[in-house]
Amino acid sequence: MIWEVFRQEKEGQYHTHCGNVHAPDREMAKQFAAIQHGRRKPTNSLWVVPKDEIGEIDAEDVAFGGTTDKSYRWATAYNTAGKDAREVVESEDEQADAEKQRGEA
Repeated sequence: MIWEVFRQEKEGQYHTHCGNVHAPDREMAKQFAAIQHGRRKPTNSLWVVPKDEIGEIDAEDVAFGGTTDKSYRWATAYNTAGKDAREVVESEDEQADAEKQRGEA
């Protein structure tokens, strides 16, 4: 029987998949997982789960996100040539002038 192994590096972090072990029962799977996946890296805990008990949903079953255009959420999609952009440039110029007058620039 194949058991999937998930490792938690530090307390409070997520468990992430790190491999699998072949074992006839849960106790043997836990021992094999500790030997094979718990010794090499810092490990707080391990989960062992029968592979047959893990459910899977793939792209053939459902349409996952990312199929629609949501570029409006990215700051690069905004027009920066408008009035607000001019105000920012003017403000930066005023700050540069003030620094020159104070002798900082």
